Amino acid sequence: MNKKVYFAGSIRGGQNDTALYHEIISYINESDQVLTEQVGDIHHNAMEHGRIKDQEIYEQDTAWLRKCDLVIAECTHPSLGVGYEMAYAEKYEKPVYIFYRRQETQLSAMLTGDSYYHIDSYETKEELLAKIHEILK
Repeated sequence: MNKKVYFAGSIRGGQNDTALYHEIISYINESDQVLTEQVGDIHHNAMEHGRIKDQEIYEQDTAWLRKCDLVIAECTHPSLGVGYEMAYAEKYEKPVYIFYRRQETQLSAMLTGDSYYHIDSYETKEELLAKIHEILK
């Protein structure tokens, strides 16, 4: 236990699932450590990133990716940044678990065509949390 988890979800690409991200992060934090808690900060505004230089965000996030034990990504809402994070994690041989709601999106072939990634769809939050539980145990 006590894994370092890099949680990825859309921020600038749209914050439609921020409340869900918050619940996922809270769930993971019960047993492990999420390095990217800001992704689920429901009071966080994507435009507030303007106060932090993009280069600082890049340097911090890539440092967390190198430091983490695994990556869990919620990819229902497309995000260029999340796609980059997945490729970066693969480069550093970090296990990557990608989840999405099939009824709302179709994942890029660049993800589904890469056998490196563990990809699974879900329908309910409870189903998703059960799948995350299996990964973390």
